Amino acid sequence: MTSTPATVGTRGTHPGPRGAAGTVPAAPAAPAAPARRRHRGPSASQWAAVGFAAPLLVYLVVFYAYPLWRNIDLSVHDYTIRAFVQGNAEFVGFENYAEVFSSSTFPTALVNTVLFTFVSIVFQFAAGLALAVFFRSGFRLSSTLRAMFLVPWLLPLIVSASTWSWMLNSDNGIVNSVLGAFGLEQINWLTSPDTALLSVTIANIWLGIPFNLVILYSGLQNIPGEVYEASSLDGAGPWRQFWSITFPLLRPVSLITLLLGLIYTLKVVDVIWIMTTGGPGDASTTFAIWSYREAFGTGQPDFSPAAAVGNILILIALVFGFLHLQLQRRQEAS
Repeated sequence: MTSTPATVGTRGTHPGPRGAAGTVPAAPAAPAAPARRRHRGPSASQWAAVGFAAPLLVYLVVFYAYPLWRNIDLSVHDYTIRAFVQGNAEFVGFENYAEVFSSSTFPTALVNTVLFTFVSIVFQFAAGLALAVFFRSGFRLSSTLRAMFLVPWLLPLIVSASTWSWMLNSDNGIVNSVLGAFGLEQINWLTSPDTALLSVTIANIWLGIPFNLVILYSGLQNIPGEVYEASSLDGAGPWRQFWSITFPLLRPVSLITLLLGLIYTLKVVDVIWIMTTGGPGDASTTFAIWSYREAFGTGQPDFSPAAAVGNILILIALVFGFLHLQLQRRQEAS
């Protein structure tokens, strides 16, 4: 009698389907925990970027941030010579600014600063633009004449100011000699309150023309010549080309030229000081001259009001700088 073999159960088996060999498939293994990443320091490229930026940051801190902070500190303390040496100046808040605004010199210095800056910038820009357009034609002596126009810019300011002071001398200056040769009355250019500011303004215009010429001439080189050729075929003359092509396309360069000219002219000290020392009286005194005279121009330095006047100049420059940024953003958006 044949008996049917009984099926022997195996511990851990599953009644479900079996594999080809009759074994149960193994359960999938749990995913391994991600290995912890080791914290790494800055990469070589990051260290290189820090190395390249460090000299610039040090320069900005040493020559811009610290002097600005120091100037603000001087303006809110009462710094005499003794307090400046001992470092125990009394904190006075905005009293120095109130003293500056209530001074009888303030209205004269404000008017002189506005006139000196505005007239200088207008004539420097106009003459520089005219010369840049003139030299753009590229005639034979263009390079030589451009180099000659750079001479006032290359000379030390003390040399240029001394030369102008000699030329405008009332007794033996060449300008009065020429006027006398034509039978005209001599003018006290540097010693008369009516002409002192005009004299230093003329000298400053002469010194600033080369800068405007270089910047504007470089801007003209970026205007394609094909634009002028196309306008000539359409019958546009030189004036039409200037107002419709040159001036609009040169606007970004013109704005930065005017801004730099403004900042430079606001802080002019050497030219005025050498020629007139801000006189006679306050006839040619600007904010820059007033600040310098308070700090170094007298036998009794008064550093705190001088720093307050300097901070006013910085504030004016910052206002115009932000206005330039706004105009540039609008221009880029349009």
